Amino acid sequence: MPRILIVEDEDIIRSAVRKLLQHAGYTVSDAASVEEAEQNFEPEQFDLIISDLRLPGAPGTELINRAPNTPVLIMTSYASLRSAVDSMKMGAVEYIAKPFDHDEMLAAVEKILARKMPGTTTGDLQGGSDASPEDSDPANIMFGHCEPMQRVFTLIRKVAPTETTVLIQGESGTGKELAARALHLLSPRASKPLISVNCAAIPESLIESELFGHEKGAFTGAVSARTGLIEAADGGSLFLDEIGELPAEAQARLLRVLQESEIRKVGSTQSRTVNVRMIAATHRNLKAMTRTGEFREDLYYRLNVMQIRIPPLRERQADILGLARRFLKRQGEKMGKPLLNLSPEAMRALERHRWPGNVRELENAIERATILCDGDVISPGLLDLDSEAGDEYIPETLVEGNNEQTRATDVDSSNDLSLEDYFQHFVLENQDRMSETELAQKLGISRKSLWERRQRLGIPRKKSSGN
Repeated sequence: MPRILIVEDEDIIRSAVRKLLQHAGYTVSDAASVEEAEQNFEPEQFDLIISDLRLPGAPGTELINRAPNTPVLIMTSYASLRSAVDSMKMGAVEYIAKPFDHDEMLAAVEKILARKMPGTTTGDLQGGSDASPEDSDPANIMFGHCEPMQRVFTLIRKVAPTETTVLIQGESGTGKELAARALHLLSPRASKPLISVNCAAIPESLIESELFGHEKGAFTGAVSARTGLIEAADGGSLFLDEIGELPAEAQARLLRVLQESEIRKVGSTQSRTVNVRMIAATHRNLKAMTRTGEFREDLYYRLNVMQIRIPPLRERQADILGLARRFLKRQGEKMGKPLLNLSPEAMRALERHRWPGNVRELENAIERATILCDGDVISPGLLDLDSEAGDEYIPETLVEGNNEQTRATDVDSSNDLSLEDYFQHFVLENQDRMSETELAQKLGISRKSLWERRQRLGIPRKKSSGN
């Protein structure tokens, strides 16, 4: 079982990441500083270190020197191009900006451990070659009894055995990565790796190096040659999530991969042939983006050979309670509460909610209710679905000040919050005194990402007072 060390001084983040990774099956330890980590543990004995960049005392990047044989993933809310590049130059294997999605963190951890652990591929970590045909069926990977989802399953079964490039479209949280996994596991490439890449999570200056690899000395800090993710997927499948976020230069190089099945590392004059099945996903309208010049039209038509649309949860009314029960069973078993049930009022509340965050939002609501429930029946109040109705829901455990540190009295009550709860709390607490630009800068994300997260979590923008 891989051992992971988290070094983070903010209690709410440290606790949320620890619980996320423990639920995923990892053995996790944590510390609030580099000094505490060295005092209580032997960092070089871990399989992965996840550290904040800015810590009291030594910075997180110091762990790269103190545990030279252990990969270090740097996370920070002070996201900037410079800090990303500097971290990678110093030897960090990955960079992730807070706040981040659960799936984004888990994908990064899986990718890093797949590189480190001998004989293990990303495909293995995602249930690749050992899956039986029955386990690989989309109906067993994804849940859906409604007619729109049954059409999705039928399409996946028809397309998977082919070499056709697939474009998966759907809102955030609908399960696009699960559809990609089903396509891979039902294909002749199932014994080879499925490499998943979140194009929106990689800094623009590093995207080409990450996808195509680089030669030693290709740029400042490239102290050794590196295999790109496309080459790592050779023989298998490459899943490019949020393909609409790719910068123009990377789009041009990706088009060459699709046309010629060749890649050329950054800093190299030699091309290499690769055999990769491409699966892309987006929540954006790529066709409209081609008209504005944001996305290459020739790349769009290369990707859009076969399109699969994952319906939002609001169009899957018949599946809401089935999904909720599935999540409740899973969370109940994890937390030692196997007898939990939904009250009739809670079921009606679930069916009435519009679910802007789709299946991911439903899963988070069930997890939160499971944690908070003291008996065997979950009531509507525990689901916390009122924040989208006219009045805004203001959590009782909001943190005073600028949220750099939580109050000691709030630590116990906030430790059960997820990373999305952290984002929600910060926005609700500060939007009265900060502009959208200031909020985005403080969170280390773009204004567009802030807007998208508001939409997904159902956090309305504060209305102007008209002054």
